[in-house]
Amino acid sequence: MIKILIAEDQSMVLGALSALLDMEEDFEVVAKAENGQDALSKAQQQSIDIVLTDIEMPYMTGIELAQELQKINHPAKVMILTTFARGGYLRRAMNAGVKGYLLKDAPADSLADAVRKIHAGKVIVAPELVTEAWAADDPLSDNERKVLRLSQAGHSTKDIAELIFLSAGTVRNYLSEATAKLGAKNRIEAARIAKQKGWL
Repeated sequence: MIKILIAEDQSMVLGALSALLDMEEDFEVVAKAENGQDALSKAQQQSIDIVLTDIEMPYMTGIELAQELQKINHPAKVMILTTFARGGYLRRAMNAGVKGYLLKDAPADSLADAVRKIHAGKVIVAPELVTEAWAADDPLSDNERKVLRLSQAGHSTKDIAELIFLSAGTVRNYLSEATAKLGAKNRIEAARIAKQKGWL
């Protein structure tokens, strides 16, 4: 029996995925989470073979979840199921040890097939993303990405500094470095470019 944890912040999609996977005789959905932090906590509390996660979720993204699971040497294999067909996301996901990257518009039966293949040790990637993923390098550091994401969410420099335990001056430096690297006029444009490329 393949034990699956699903992390998805949209309740309806979470319910549909759970119902779809539970129909397979060799699958058991043992846990569901609506954000990455909750998924990380649940993954540490029980035996999980596959973590099926979206990318954009509150508190912790699917890629950050994969990074945290990798840090603690969790045995579960991570699969991303997302609407984001962006090469930058795929590269970051692969660097975080993700074993599968599928798009939500893929046929339903291909999901079950991918889960089985990934469980057996294969790596599955949506073919349309492979070429794009290696087209351009992500210039941002993790800290630059973090401050840009928080800035885009509407937080002030002072708020960001408090949230990630840095000085306001350091946050300003990260924002200006990210803006310069992306050739943007300001932090808003920098965040838009980074998001478009899948680097945020």
